[in-house]
Amino acid sequence: MMARNTFFLLSSSLVCAVCFAGLDINKASEAELDSIKGIGPGTSSKILAERSKAPFRDWADLIDRVQGIAQIKAARFSAEGITVNGVPYYATPPSPMASQP
Repeated sequence: MMARNTFFLLSSSLVCAVCFAGLDINKASEAELDSIKGIGPGTSSKILAERSKAPFRDWADLIDRVQGIAQIKAARFSAEGITVNGVPYYATPPSPMASQP
């Protein structure tokens, strides 16, 4: 009984870790894309078709190549955990001057 509880706890922790780790658009399967709120079969098929030509370089490349994804949807997808090459979406690129004192 103790082993089963331990297994359940560890597997639950792993699932939670995966949920918070983010999902890279260049590595996600069709099922993973479809599981994101706002991405249905139509959008996931467009993403996969464009990705088969070449991986997405960045969010601007994704927005440019996939019809129906604009800045508002990109921000929503990013809030759901989607990244492009590990980078979340920023509506405007962070200014290098903003980080200087």
